[in-house]
Parts: sequence; C-alpha cells; structure tokens
Amino acid sequence: MPKLGAVTRHVAVLQELRQRIIRGTLRPGDQIFADEIGEELGVSRIPVREALRVLEGEGQVAYEPHRGYFVAELRLEDLLELYLMRRLLESEAIRRSVPRLDAESYARMDAAMEELDAAHAASDINAHVAANRRFHFAFLEQLDMPRLLRQIQVLYDQCDPYGSLYYNASRNRERVRREHHALIKAAKRHDAEEVARLLTEHRAHVVDALRDTLASRDDSQGSDGEPDGSAEAGSRASIRADAATPRRRRRPSR
Repeated sequence: MPKLGAVTRHVAVLQELRQRIIRGTLRPGDQIFADEIGEELGVSRIPVREALRVLEGEGQVAYEPHRGYFVAELRLEDLLELYLMRRLLESEAIRRSVPRLDAESYARMDAAMEELDAAHAASDINAHVAANRRFHFAFLEQLDMPRLLRQIQVLYDQCDPYGSLYYNASRNRERVRREHHALIKAAKRHDAEEVARLLTEHRAHVVDALRDTLASRDDSQGSDGEPDGSAEAGSRASIRADAATPRRRRRPSR
C-alpha cells in the first residue's frame, strides 16, 4: 500500500484494515499490532489506533486489556444458528406486525433508507449497521409483544459483527438497498408472508457472501436446523487456514 497523505490517513488505514480482514490476510484470532501496521503504511500509531477503535465498535476486532487488539472470532456455524433463531422468531413477529403497519411505520422505513444511503455513500459501516437495525425494527414496532422484541434485539446484537463484515463490500451494500426496497413494497401491501419470505432470502444472501471468509469444514457429523436452505448439509465452521500465509500472533485458546 502506498504512503498515505495526512488528510486521508485515518480513512485509508480503516479501509485497509477492513480489506485485510475480509480477504483473510488478518484472520480471526490474529493479534493486530498498531506499530507494525503503522510502519507498513507509513503512518504513526495514532490513525491506526483510531481505526481499531472504529472496528471494535463494529464488532470486527476485540480489545483485551494489557494484551491489545485481536480480530474477532466469527464462525459460520454460529451465524447459521443465530439466523435459524432469527427466522423462527422474526417470521412469527412479522406475521403479527405487518398487518398493523401504518403511515408512521412507513415513514420510519423511509427515514432509515435515507440513513442507509448516506452511510453507504460515506462508507460508514458502523452507521450502516445502526440504520439497518432501525429499518428492520420499523417492521416490528407495531407488535405489542415486548418480550419477543427483546429476544430479537439480542439476536441482532450478536449478528452485528457479521453484518459489519458483510457490509465491507460495496456490492453487498447495494444488494441490501435493493432488497430493502422490495421489503417496503411488500409491507405496504400488508403481505406478511412475502415480507417473511424476502427476509429469509435476505439472510441467505449474507451467509452465501460470507462463505469464503467464514470457510466451512465438514466434520462428518451432520448438522440440524440449518437456516434458510443456504447451508450445505453437515457444514461446520472454521476459518480457512493457508499454511503459505504468514500468521500474526494468535490469541491463546482458553
């Protein structure tokens, strides 16, 4: 990567680290050394640490006191389980909520779409994740079932790091935009079954897009309840290991 100018240091370092994570140059569990990265990119540790704090907020890296930053451990099998749980809970919530949607609900969807477009234009992944959540919950806020909504919110919290990884790619953000418009159209027809079906496809596209990053390994034991028809039977999660690629220091197993 060429030396960076003063104005673009923070943004360029952030983009470079995101690309290293999605390409697998930095893999889950790898420690990230600010001094090392700064030397490679020709910047001080300050913009590197700023970028790491942004990535920590997005869930793509984790900070451990007295040890430093590590690439977050994200596993395909965990994503599949989370999406199975979301499908079971969200689909039922959608069937109950969509018939109650009103003009205020649609206004919240449209406002969230504007925020998503702004985040996309700025390549602001954190803002994109936040606006995406506001969009999806605009479909559910008519539902008078607070316990169910809290459980769905917890699942979204756990899915956010995977969403951040998915949104790293501009083509994925464009796909999300198209899919969201289709969801709005179905919602305005009060077609709850169509909204639920589109959400199933929506999640499946995330799984498909992340397969190369969260490479599956078959442990020959099989797997139950793989969501959305998007996972191969018996798929288990692991991160692709390439012996030819030098590894950074790994977080020790606990």
